[in-house]
Formats: sequence, C-alpha cells, structure tokens
Amino acid sequence: MKRRTFRAEGARAVVEAVAAELGLPVEQARGLVEVGAVYVAGRRCRDSKARLTPGQVVAVVLEEGGHSPLEEAPAAPMFRVLHEDEDVLAVDKPAGLNAQPTEARVGASLVDQVSGYLGREAGLVHRLDRETSGVTVFGKTPQATSALAAEFREGRARKRYVAATAPGLPESGTVDLPLSKDPSRPGRWRATRAANGVPALTHFRTLYAGPEFCLVELLPQTGRTHQLRAHLTALGAPILGDSRYGGAARAGGVEAARCLLHAQALELAHPATGAPLRVEALVPEDLRRFFTLAGVLVPQGAVPEK
Repeated sequence: MKRRTFRAEGARAVVEAVAAELGLPVEQARGLVEVGAVYVAGRRCRDSKARLTPGQVVAVVLEEGGHSPLEEAPAAPMFRVLHEDEDVLAVDKPAGLNAQPTEARVGASLVDQVSGYLGREAGLVHRLDRETSGVTVFGKTPQATSALAAEFREGRARKRYVAATAPGLPESGTVDLPLSKDPSRPGRWRATRAANGVPALTHFRTLYAGPEFCLVELLPQTGRTHQLRAHLTALGAPILGDSRYGGAARAGGVEAARCLLHAQALELAHPATGAPLRVEALVPEDLRRFFTLAGVLVPQGAVPEK
C-alpha cells in the first residue's frame, strides 16, 4: 500500500489541502476524498468541504493492492438474505467480497451492500475473510448488534465450517495451538506454542480422506483471525486454493480458484427473545464440486457441540 501523510498548514477545506500537497487538480483530489481514500486525524473523511485545523494529520491512500483508489472497481458479487426479522439480518456472503471497506475505498464491501439494503448503517458483529463464503450476521438496531456481538465475544455462538484441504487429515481431532503473526511472512498467522500467541481451539471431523484431497467439518471454539487456515496448515493439510498458506490450486482434476472455506451454519441466541436462532448457507458450487467428486454429503442440521 502507498500513502502520503502530511500535516495541514492552515484552516482550509480538506480537498484543497490534498490537492496542494499532492499537486493534483481539485477534481482529482475530490475524487480521492469521495471514494474514502482520505483520513483526517485517523478517521475516514468523505466530505470534501470539511475544514481542517492547522496541524491536523491527513493521510491519503494512493495505491492499494497495486491499484489506485480512483480506478473503477469491478462490480462486487451480491449477498443473499438467509434470515431477516426486526432485529437480525443474516446473509450469505459470496467469496471475493470484503466484509468491510478497505482503507482506500468504500462502497464495495458487504457492510456497504447491507447498509444500502437496510437504508442505514448495518451492525456487523463478526467477519469472514474476503475469499471465505457463508453465513454473516448483522444487528438491525444498536441493542441487537450489542447482544449479537456478545454471543461471539463470550463464545456462545456455535459455528460450522466446511473446507476442502490437502490430503492427510486424521479421522477427527482437536487443534489447540495459539496463533501469532508470522514475522517472516507478512499477512500470515502461524499456529505454534513456540511463540507468545493468542489461544485458539478448533475441533474437526474429516468427512472424506482421499489420496488427493480431504473434506472436513470444522467447529471453531474461538474466533481468531485466520484461525482455521492456520490450524489446518499446522496439521499439514492447508485449504485448497489458499495460496497464502500453501494450498494447492488444483486437486482431483478440479480447480480451486479461491480458498475453499465456507461458513455453512451458525447458531446463537436471538437478541430479542433469547430463543435459538439457526442459520445455514448452501455450499457454493466451487466447493460442492469436491463433495460430488468424493461422493459424500454436506453435513446438515444442528451444529454439534464438538
């Protein structure tokens, strides 16, 4: 990522300060502000007329992922509604869609899409990685958002994922390995007791163990960043298509064009009634092809305790 950071030299509009600092036409500077690439005092600023005070720190994202924020973003895949009532909206997040706006752009994330659907800011309470598909829950009121967030924070939300991995997984087991950032590989986490990591616990059951790939049901008991990806890598069976963790791009003659991890089912207490709320998302076609190839069924029904 490339960015420029500077301090405002006077009380003027943010668009004028950005244009002057970067040597850009005002219209181009306004475009950077409006797409969400400008931050004032650490907060995103999308109001080109906002007034700066002398000395305020302004940061401008000039490039993210090799692309300018002013480039027109490709159309983002749309979510599918799985459940909706007065308090809760549960959707099926498609693979390839960021859960939240990136530093350089707003308008093309799941939060942006759901907020547009609701006509107000959506209360996101948990996140899936960009390439992970499946159940994502939002609160429709501040009270519901807070209650749903507590379900995840306090470990009461029960989650089931399914994935296609490299071969070699045992029939079942538990991975109890702390996670820490890998200093040698930026953006990647490692599962090891050799570092001072955060606790992470995953139960798993292998649904199919073949010579070229495995299919596995994953029941995370904690919700750490990249937990399932790192834990499966520690078992020697990275998720197919997960290039960051060494996952193969093809197995059994079938392509794995993305990290084949899917958040299939979620169970938690409804924020208004306390009654169990269960939501399930169909396994997408790219992962389902591996289930078909293996001749096994996708697990259905209530999420088991382990």
